[in-house]
Amino acid sequence: MKITLITGGARSGKSRLAIEMTRKAVGPVLFVATAGAGDEEMEQRIEAHRQARPADWKTLEFTSHIGRKITRNIGRARTVIIDCITLLVSNIFQQYDGTENSIKIEKAVVAEIKELIKCMENSSARFIIVTNEVGLGIVPADKVSRLYRDLLGKANQMLAETADEVIFMAAGLPLYLKKTV
Repeated sequence: MKITLITGGARSGKSRLAIEMTRKAVGPVLFVATAGAGDEEMEQRIEAHRQARPADWKTLEFTSHIGRKITRNIGRARTVIIDCITLLVSNIFQQYDGTENSIKIEKAVVAEIKELIKCMENSSARFIIVTNEVGLGIVPADKVSRLYRDLLGKANQMLAETADEVIFMAAGLPLYLKKTV
């Protein structure tokens, strides 16, 4: 398999599974983190994630244009983990003030995901992508939150269509939604 998408709710075990799958991989690993530390609590989360990764993995921290940046920095990596698309889409939203035209934000999200898909299709590395499923709860009360949910859902669908394998995590357990051989 070349592309695995791991989705699920918050704290469902997505990142842990991505790391476990990659520990079994052969060859160099590139870990792409999309989180930015906006406050002390988030900085602690980021540091905990750093500590959970093997020291010999190369880590890059990018908040946007990850397809282009992976292409430039992949080197000899045989496996690439991207953690996570949820924060990548959030980073795009933060580039706007929330009152911007939703079509402009959607175009930016779609362009970001298309760029990532192109990167993966042009690479011989295996990709493991982590994302959240945010569409299982109630409909958000405000327009910006609904737009975020909708666009993350669109990004996830685009990636799932491209992926060879899609895993849904719940309570630390994987449910295989798509598996091609």
